Amino acid sequence: MTIKKSVFTQALMVLCIFLASVVAKAQDATKEISDAMTKSAQEWNKGHLDAFMSLYDASATMMYPNGPVGMDGIKNLYQKSYFKPDGMPKQNLKYGDLKVRMLGKDYALLTGSFTLYGNNLKERSGRYSLVWQHTAKGWKILHDHSS
Repeated sequence: MTIKKSVFTQALMVLCIFLASVVAKAQDATKEISDAMTKSAQEWNKGHLDAFMSLYDASATMMYPNGPVGMDGIKNLYQKSYFKPDGMPKQNLKYGDLKVRMLGKDYALLTGSFTLYGNNLKERSGRYSLVWQHTAKGWKILHDHSS
């Protein structure tokens, strides 16, 4: 084998190892984010709004018709529109069609659907896109756009 072929082979092996690690990280992120969403729906359904909200980064925003709002606005929306005074949700929550797309090493975009159902109320559903960041505390939502 010539030196050129040897260098090329080594470079190709390094590239393959790098690409394999990128794919593995994306698979890990997809599982971690999907698991976090499942847990958040479980917390919502138990009436644990603070546990549900823990998925959001402290600096998170949500898009409203008049522009983005911060964590106080997000929590206020959930409390007033989706939870009863006793702290239980007006309806149960489930997610579907989860698709994670990596936006770099520590950022991801999650798109999917949500459905609110039960308690003899009309079922409501919509779509969302969530921008996530991997932090020391795990994956956290930076921005929520739900409709």
